[in-house]
Amino acid sequence: MPRTVTATAPVVGARMPETRETGNSAVTAPGAALPGTRMSPETQALPQAQPLPDIPDPATVDTATAKELSRVLFARLRSLEEGTADYSYVRNSLVELNLGLVRFAASQFSHRHEPMEDIIQVGTVGLIKAINRFELDRDVEFLTYALPTITGEIKRYFRDSSWAVHVPRRLQELRLRLAKAHDVLEQELNRAPTTRELADHLDLPEQEVIDGRLAANAYTAGTLETPGTADPDEDSPLENRVGVVDERFEQVEAVAALKPLMARLSARDRRILGMRFVDELTQSEIGERIGVSQMQVSRLLASALANLRRGLAVDENI
Repeated sequence: MPRTVTATAPVVGARMPETRETGNSAVTAPGAALPGTRMSPETQALPQAQPLPDIPDPATVDTATAKELSRVLFARLRSLEEGTADYSYVRNSLVELNLGLVRFAASQFSHRHEPMEDIIQVGTVGLIKAINRFELDRDVEFLTYALPTITGEIKRYFRDSSWAVHVPRRLQELRLRLAKAHDVLEQELNRAPTTRELADHLDLPEQEVIDGRLAANAYTAGTLETPGTADPDEDSPLENRVGVVDERFEQVEAVAALKPLMARLSARDRRILGMRFVDELTQSEIGERIGVSQMQVSRLLASALANLRRGLAVDENI
């Protein structure tokens, strides 16, 4: 059953607006009787209140009719209380009638690699914001007001959400300026411009141009699962060819630093360290082998390790 929405009663003595023909649909100005609509019991109790027309399929409404219907709906929306079911119905009808604006704005970004469904969804958010902020009294067409709002919402989405790595907004905007300047200079010079030429063209320091180029690398991220070579017969992924830091490098460096320090220790200290950390004997087992108590082995180990730590600290300071 179609929904019925009531508006405030017209001023007594005011002239009733006329019904205008737009395309194949009759559109009535705010406050006029709308033919072919059904009225709820509440509406029937108020003879001067007028219902809104039911719009079964807004997708079939042509642009001119949608424009006229939007004017009627905006007038009624202003007379309804926000948060009510009638208010939501009118606003949702406005959204459905003007989804063509969203599709038009989204088509301007079809060259991006984002799914079109996502772009349309973001643009619909911009359309809702435009509907919430639009003022009919300003005598501005809704299309003129809504299209920049929808486009701006989509641009903010690409600016804030589509980067693989988040970078400051200043560098995001600089990336766009560099891309445009690169295309212009490439046409003029018949070659790729240098960093100095880009900096002169944009009146920027060279370091800022370098930072902008580095930031551009964060826009998209590759995958380590891509083939490592261009050979179609080679299916080895890139991750198998990317070098990593071997943790044993630190061990090699530590051994090289300890060798001269170990040579300065006495033969007994070197023997005790070997039995403790190479043979992994306990302090009691070491004491039995060298003929001393476990307590003495503990003191000798602590003294030898302290000498090695001091030697390493001196080498690091140097």
